[in-house]
Amino acid sequence: QVQLVESGGGSVQPGGSLRLSCTASGYMSSSAAMAWFRQAPGKEREGLASIFIASGYTGYADSVKGRFSISQDNAKNTVYLQMNNLRPEDTAMYYCAAGSPRYLWSRLSPREYAYWGQGTQVTVSS
Repeated sequence: QVQLVESGGGSVQPGGSLRLSCTASGYMSSSAAMAWFRQAPGKEREGLASIFIASGYTGYADSVKGRFSISQDNAKNTVYLQMNNLRPEDTAMYYCAAGSPRYLWSRLSPREYAYWGQGTQVTVSS
């Protein structure tokens, strides 16, 4: 069993930045990855960024490429999502997830992740 605890959400003006953190506890396999997703009201959950724990290999959705960055601190069992140049359309509940994606192309699919955090709200508004 893996437990995930997110933090770092909040309200920010357009163009601002936020850093989300996700701390994991429990056993994860060598093929494990962690990822960030978001879900706005009335919309499907969207995969944003993923990182394979062992290799550090990352992947991003086109919607956030160049603005968001995922990183990890293995000593702290923590994954971060640095979000820059935030836009009103980035407003959503943000979730951290852990799992073992079967394929590289599916690493941003919610179905590949068995463990989820409780979510943290990000609001971008002037």
